Amino acid sequence: QLIKPNCVAADLRVSSKKQLFQDMARLLVDTKTLGTDAVAVRDIVSAAMERERLGSTGVGSGVALPHARIDGVDRVYAAFARLETPLDYDSIDERPVDLVALLIAPSDAGGEHLRALAQISRRLRREDVRSRLRVAPTAESLYVSLIEDVDAASL
Repeated sequence: QLIKPNCVAADLRVSSKKQLFQDMARLLVDTKTLGTDAVAVRDIVSAAMERERLGSTGVGSGVALPHARIDGVDRVYAAFARLETPLDYDSIDERPVDLVALLIAPSDAGGEHLRALAQISRRLRREDVRSRLRVAPTAESLYVSLIEDVDAASL
């Protein structure tokens, strides 16, 4: 299961990419989702910021898919957030971002990392999915909108 219900945030308030990555990393760390205490929020933020320096992970239509490889995790994990106020993100279409999926993968993940990224990207590329996510009233309803019409075991 790529995204767990307790790793979804509705109306997250952030004013920068770094704060966004910190808050999303905190979701993964504070909920013990990663199954290890070896990975700290700062490790995730540092890796995500480093990846962002290679090029923006803002893929367009208000969606960003920041991702990073990190020592200490055993598989791909993800957190999802809808932002209260869209964030300037240097996206390819120059639109601000309000839907963000952060993926964390093992340093040696290779194909698994790319498959997870492709899977969430396909899901968020759909206008109907983005529309449902933008009007979902709670984190729980965001989660349901993310996984409905999809094999729940895979996302």
